[in-house]
Amino acid sequence: MPFTTKYVFMVSMDVEPGKEALFNEVYDTEHVPLILKVPGVRAATRMAGEPFTMNLGGQRLEKAHDGPKYTAIYEIDSPGVLLSQEWAAAAEAGRWPGEVRPFTKNRRHVICKII
Repeated sequence: MPFTTKYVFMVSMDVEPGKEALFNEVYDTEHVPLILKVPGVRAATRMAGEPFTMNLGGQRLEKAHDGPKYTAIYEIDSPGVLLSQEWAAAAEAGRWPGEVRPFTKNRRHVICKII
């Protein structure tokens, strides 16, 4: 499905193994629903990286997933959404800041403009 906005905000991270169930539960039931209420946020998609096999140049290649395991892609109207009071409040609401964020690492944040 094509993106419906001009920008995407991608957040990637790893989480300590003993906290993955809590991470996924809070992300799905609290964090994403709160972020989706922010004006200018149109959609969110979560994914987990996996190793894979592919053919390239006539050669079979085994590829490890070499980045953070978890990624969320938020479709946003503009990068300014991330500066809004609503974004700041949503990012600090619920169990995320106290019970989950401290157990995340290797965090990456990227904005891309759809061309």
